[in-house]
Amino acid sequence: MIAPGAVIGILGGGQLGRMMALAAAQLGYTAHVYAPEPRAESVAAQVSADYTQGAYDDEDALAAFAAQVAVVTYEFENVAAAPLAAITRHAPLHPPARALEVAQDRVNEKTFVEALGGRPAPWQQVDSADDLARAVAAIGAPGILKTRRDGYDGKGQWRIRDAADAAGLDLPSTPLIYEGFVTFFGEFSVILVRGQDGTVQFWDSARNEHVDGILARSTVPAPAGIAAQVPAARALAQKVAEALDYVGVLTLEFFATEDGPVFNEMAPRVHNSGHWSIEGALASQFENHVRAILSLPLGSTALVSAGAVMDNLIGDQADQWPALLAEPANHLHLYGKAETRAGRKMGHVTRLVG
Repeated sequence: MIAPGAVIGILGGGQLGRMMALAAAQLGYTAHVYAPEPRAESVAAQVSADYTQGAYDDEDALAAFAAQVAVVTYEFENVAAAPLAAITRHAPLHPPARALEVAQDRVNEKTFVEALGGRPAPWQQVDSADDLARAVAAIGAPGILKTRRDGYDGKGQWRIRDAADAAGLDLPSTPLIYEGFVTFFGEFSVILVRGQDGTVQFWDSARNEHVDGILARSTVPAPAGIAAQVPAARALAQKVAEALDYVGVLTLEFFATEDGPVFNEMAPRVHNSGHWSIEGALASQFENHVRAILSLPLGSTALVSAGAVMDNLIGDQADQWPALLAEPANHLHLYGKAETRAGRKMGHVTRLVG
């Protein structure tokens, strides 16, 4: 157990790190952010005590950073895992680098989950145009071609409508994966926190609604049809956490289908679909992540009201902040980003229900 007053190191300078730093401050800890961009461009740095600008693969800089903090965590999973060994020589790293190795490569991720009994969408690895043609013939179309690494919020993805569509695609020179479409009636996420003693707690699963591949709204509790599939999804999520000896908040996303939950992807970190928990749960995902990595007792994940709705503010939707603040029931979170861009998450607003 690490006493208040200690410094938490956070890899990544975005809004998840920002909200993590705020949760740490509430418990009496300070944050030191490490990210490649200048400090002025990091929204996490705005609320943190210290900042180091450095590349994620600069082992000397990572080691110097780790020597200044009590524990290191991350808010961004597209960080090369191998250089993080430089951190673990100086400070504990939670979640473990193994979680990054699994989650940041879609082939590794699906293979790992299948070995634990999970069911992803049908998929095949694609390294050439011939591979893509074979994958479309075997799995069928329509489907989605994705980069194996990186890519989120709909980036690094191409919709394949038919074999001719696949044949006409100019493939990028990066490893790919082809996934068949899943017929589903809802999307949901399972978010858990696992402490260093192996204790696991779950938040209510949110129904997630996406627009153009970007999460637009999360609602808890989820409708009955989705809720019926949550126990099986939770069982898989717990297996994943235990297999990785995971510490901190872990997220798995699922499709709700007539045949049960289909695994979509995992994120070894706090997650956008859990932002509602800041006001909607007794202990938010950010607070419990901090508690877990510091080996503190976990807080209750119970709802504080009948439910909650979280809407992302994407692009110029954040310009509506005066009207949003004028509604007394709204809990507004703006991330401090200077530049508004289409598709960029600028903030969110949460409303409690009941």
